[in-house]
Amino acid sequence: MKILLATEKPFSAAAVGGIKDIVTGAGHELALLEKYTDKSQLLAAVADAEAVIIRSDKITAEVIAAAPKLKIVVRAGAGYDNVDLAAATERGIVVMNTPGQNSNAVAELAIAMAIYMARNQFNPGTGSEIAGKRMGCHAFGNIGKLVARYAHGFGMTVYASGRRPITDPECDYPLATAEELYKVSDVLSIHLPSTEQTRGMVGRSLLSLLPKGAIIVNTARKDVINEADLMAVLEERPDLKYATDVKPDNYDALREKFGTRVFATPKKMGAETAEANINAGLAAARQIVGFFATGDTTFQVNK
Repeated sequence: MKILLATEKPFSAAAVGGIKDIVTGAGHELALLEKYTDKSQLLAAVADAEAVIIRSDKITAEVIAAAPKLKIVVRAGAGYDNVDLAAATERGIVVMNTPGQNSNAVAELAIAMAIYMARNQFNPGTGSEIAGKRMGCHAFGNIGKLVARYAHGFGMTVYASGRRPITDPECDYPLATAEELYKVSDVLSIHLPSTEQTRGMVGRSLLSLLPKGAIIVNTARKDVINEADLMAVLEERPDLKYATDVKPDNYDALREKFGTRVFATPKKMGAETAEANINAGLAAARQIVGFFATGDTTFQVNK
């Protein structure tokens, strides 16, 4: 089978080497398309590919139509909103993610951002500590659980809400609704996936419930935040702060209006560690090999 590694933003050399060892060791061929600059290059590369590994690359209906042999796409990472699931499903193509492989990197970043904002982005002046504060996790999957564990290490109390009842011991107080969660969160860490149900979910009705002095940390997806509502609530509530590694479309306006109460990294940073880079790439390769060997679809997201 021909497996294409298509990464506009390449994996590290160590990750690529590991992926190649896994793929060729199982008797498959690995093709590389790295640092491509035009969609036409991707369209040409998928023409004879039976599997594709991607990072943030977009697998659209057009790409799927250009890949008649394609059987599986694996997104190396947790989010998969860059893949057209409907088009893939219509063609019978399996789409997978690699849950948990980037979780530690994202969780560490979420805690770091909370501290950064609590300490006024390390500018002169009196900040605050996160010790003794209440950490709220909006969604409690792999990343949320790690954030909870690290929050405990800082002496925080952890609250969480999610789609399913939470029984994990890392959560001190599981809550039934997001409204309950936002009312008690001194630091609100968002870990929602991007779905039809969650896009724009975090808006005025939730943000306005936050306690005085709360910090909002979003290491999830940009579109789960209603950016117009965020602007309005930050204006109404000069005590609130917002940090994210997914820069809002209105970031320049937010920064101009609210200064250091708002922070966004230049690009998506959650998985930008050497360890996460390698873990996600190797997991993607192993999942494809397992799929072709035994039909394993454990991490399929378009069932």
